[in-house]
Amino acid sequence: MSEGFRISRLAGVTARRVDYDWPFPRDNAAAIADHWRARLARSPGMFDGTVLLGCACAVEAGIARVDLFPARYSSFIAYRDWGRTEGGVVNAFAATVPWSADGAVLLGEMGAHTANAGQLYFPCGTPDLDDVRGDAVDLAGSAARELAEETGLTLPEGAATAWVMLAGAGQLAFLRPVLFPEPAEALCARIAAHHRREAEPELAGIHLVRAADGPEAVRMPGFVRAYLADVFGG
Repeated sequence: MSEGFRISRLAGVTARRVDYDWPFPRDNAAAIADHWRARLARSPGMFDGTVLLGCACAVEAGIARVDLFPARYSSFIAYRDWGRTEGGVVNAFAATVPWSADGAVLLGEMGAHTANAGQLYFPCGTPDLDDVRGDAVDLAGSAARELAEETGLTLPEGAATAWVMLAGAGQLAFLRPVLFPEPAEALCARIAAHHRREAEPELAGIHLVRAADGPEAVRMPGFVRAYLADVFGG
């Protein structure tokens, strides 16, 4: 356990969309609406679309199998912000962990208009209906899409397909570490060029990490600190 997260190494991840009766939005409709209005006042760029939340996960022979169900983003934000955990509902998401050729991990700083403004973490997002393929949910595709949208990077040919799962704090974080052939500064230059082409980049910048601790750790979510402690020691 690190930062309260259980860490498992996986050969693969599969996910499916399921129907799930989640009483939280019904039981808290008025409070959720008030919370959403308050959040919008701080971050007016947020959109109350449909996201996919986790309701079950099992690991067998190194493969994680995850059940995801649709919910409104406003309900998820309230559930997360209030620290609720009932029914086993969790924020299950996938992220690419970009490693540079010279041993740095790249973290994005979330922009001021986002729900997690100022936080530092890997390019990622809660999966949504764009990731659904029939009854399946493409978590690997979700991670690759978020990487491309936020940084302009695409996965290098032959990228590793192993995953690291971090479970805790109401989250299931599926992290795919990927080694890029360029050194950190070259990757940062590519990302900066991508941001210059965007009207409103989701990221305010990129931070390079080469150790588990540091002054910026306070701006990292627990799952990020747990992963860095695991790979760098600390």
